[in-house]
Amino acid sequence: MSTERSPGARAALVRAQRKAITVVLSMFVGSWVIVGVLLAPIVGGWRPVGAAALVLTVIPLAVFFRSRGSNHYPGRGTRLLVFRPMWYAQLLLLVSALGGAIGAIGGAPFGAAGASGRTAIFIVATVYSLLALGGYAASRKLVVTSLSVTVPSLPPALEGLCIAQLCDTHIGPHSSRTHLASVATAVRAAKPDLIAVAGDLIDDYAPDVSLYAAALGDLSAPLGVYITAGNHEVYAGWDAVLPRLRALAHTTLVNESRLVEHRGTQLAIAGTGDPAAGHRAAPTVPAPDIAATLAGIPKGTFTIVLAHNPALWPPLADAGVALTLSGHTHWGQLSINRAGWSLANPFLDLAMGVYRRGESLLYVSPGTNYWGIPFRVGARAEVTILTLRTGAQAGIVGAQSTDARTLRARG
Repeated sequence: MSTERSPGARAALVRAQRKAITVVLSMFVGSWVIVGVLLAPIVGGWRPVGAAALVLTVIPLAVFFRSRGSNHYPGRGTRLLVFRPMWYAQLLLLVSALGGAIGAIGGAPFGAAGASGRTAIFIVATVYSLLALGGYAASRKLVVTSLSVTVPSLPPALEGLCIAQLCDTHIGPHSSRTHLASVATAVRAAKPDLIAVAGDLIDDYAPDVSLYAAALGDLSAPLGVYITAGNHEVYAGWDAVLPRLRALAHTTLVNESRLVEHRGTQLAIAGTGDPAAGHRAAPTVPAPDIAATLAGIPKGTFTIVLAHNPALWPPLADAGVALTLSGHTHWGQLSINRAGWSLANPFLDLAMGVYRRGESLLYVSPGTNYWGIPFRVGARAEVTILTLRTGAQAGIVGAQSTDARTLRARG
């Protein structure tokens, strides 16, 4: 397969990235203005505020964007000492600005906009610091979640088929080797029939694939190990990522499928492209193409699809796909599992846990690692072990999010 990307697809991706960067930078500028207006009077004017913005936002973002736009490959030190503090600082900036603005608006009718805004910033920063410490500790913990997947039309030969799902490992030179070793140990201990890696294997750079290979590349299963593309594989430069993935001893599926046999019965394993690559797929562009993904699968064949972004599930459900495995959302890395709520819920229709449409099932994993900052509250990093069962009604039980609304009928 050629790995050259069409000029139109490349231009569309560049435009989308520029739009996203513009939005993000606008948010940062606006946040610094709010924080500056509130804090400048008590820190000696705008000069200290400007210096803080330069050190905490401008310089680290410049290093980050330089590394994305050149051949520079940031190592462990840069990611730990520049990128990680940058993400912590930007998140603190955004929530502080929001809190400060709300506090100032609340205090304005009483002539205390400045004081109320500053108090709100202090409260938000304190709560953020406590959450960051707790979230860091929780991000180091791995849970093995065993799910029972009931499919009424499951062929008898597939009863008890075991699948290990990984996703959102976001591996880079800064990744905890201990955590990744625990992931590999958990997968091997489950002795799955097949392993599904549902996208975002790497952090942000194509050479990170070699680190994925070192940590998890020797995993194996009787029916194979299957990988699909996530948005970070696209961001890292698909032209450079794809050949590295193809060199692994695993099968990369992008808008394609494989038929495998288990106890004399065929099943299909398929993988989609990712919306981050645009909306018009081509042989060298990993945009989603549901028709191509399912092409060549005989009618009535039990099918498992890896779709990194759960937004791709509705057309897969309409096509009769029995089980779709997704990630991408991380459950916002902050969730209230008993309530079936996560930080991703306000922004996404398909945010966490289990969904059902007729006999079609979707599982959205909270992810196996983290991205940006090592932070998790509620939504533990997860190795998912799914066991297929025959039953009267389609459903999945055993997820971290266990409230009654987890299983949602959508049609």
